[in-house]
Amino acid sequence: MTKPVIGVLGASGAVGRAAVRELRALGHTGLRLGGRTASALCAVAEENPAGHDETVWADATVPDGLRAFTEGCDIVLNCVGPTYRLRATVAFAALDAGAHCVDVAGDDPAAEDLLKSGDPARDDRTVVLSAGALPGLSSLLPRWLAGQGLDNAAGLTAHCGGLETCSPTVAHDLMLSLTSGGADGAAYGEALAAVRGGRRSPRALRADEDTEHPSFPGRVAEQPYLSGESERLATVLGLDRLDWYNVHPGPAVRALLNVLPGRLAAGDDPDRLAERLILAADLDLAGRKPYYVMDFALSGTASGVPATAGLTLRAASSYRLTAAVGALAVDAVLRGGVQTGVHFACDVLDPDTVVRHLRSHGVADLRLTGTAAGAEQVEEGVL
Repeated sequence: MTKPVIGVLGASGAVGRAAVRELRALGHTGLRLGGRTASALCAVAEENPAGHDETVWADATVPDGLRAFTEGCDIVLNCVGPTYRLRATVAFAALDAGAHCVDVAGDDPAAEDLLKSGDPARDDRTVVLSAGALPGLSSLLPRWLAGQGLDNAAGLTAHCGGLETCSPTVAHDLMLSLTSGGADGAAYGEALAAVRGGRRSPRALRADEDTEHPSFPGRVAEQPYLSGESERLATVLGLDRLDWYNVHPGPAVRALLNVLPGRLAAGDDPDRLAERLILAADLDLAGRKPYYVMDFALSGTASGVPATAGLTLRAASSYRLTAAVGALAVDAVLRGGVQTGVHFACDVLDPDTVVRHLRSHGVADLRLTGTAAGAEQVEEGVL
């Protein structure tokens, strides 16, 4: 039986290279590695010479090059950006080649573009978007946590952030997210907003530039931020309240983020600002060990009485987290575990499978508290 051809676009980047390793760990070989630098692609292929991977020059901004890469693929994993500039470009190329597509980002703009042009389900094709850490894992983990000992959930407080290098894609997407990335041409999210009474409530929270949180070492800045993904999460879980905080441990990055909207409005060159953001991340990281944390605290009821369930994820890199979710989405599609059509990863991936993979493959450390810790102890006892 012929193995499916999996194309990894951006295979030599921070996410792509990790995604190739995750796919190999899941038993997938003979990958097609795509990117703009031949030597870097060859280095990725040489990490597993017995895997017989092929390297193909590909540039998502060049239609002919992208077409040559997607032709013959059964599924394409897109790890390139900037996300909010490319939108559904890679997904369209994959669909035109008769392939499925998984995008580690994509978000609402890509979904809107795809559905406007016709549902891929009509051609028995599947597109999975937001198959990364945030968005993606940021909604999968709370959904999993809600099933760990709670009868129902009413409130969620989340703190996500870390100290690591900033890739060019992340730098450009961060700036683009100020004016795009959300549904209907809106910004990706709204600062200071939260969910109250099950609805978006503007300016419900305040930022704290110098505080402490038990899941983060040292002093950090906390920025309340409500995204479309978080609003959908509140609806799915039936939450009355949701508070989401982006955590910034590095002062150089935080200082630049504070002035970024004004500098863009003043007409500063986005490419130069992206370079400054990358340098600021390097400055904050100097002499320190990189890390990424996702901390979730759910409140609700268990056996009819008030209860809480907590989960803290610690990883060395958000890029590897994104790679793991992307690879799991590819695996799920190939195994027939995802229906045809356009989906967000959090709606179609099995949270139990994701959590088991993160733990068993050493991607992240997950610690549980409250009813979640008790539920896990019971499960281990049964096993």
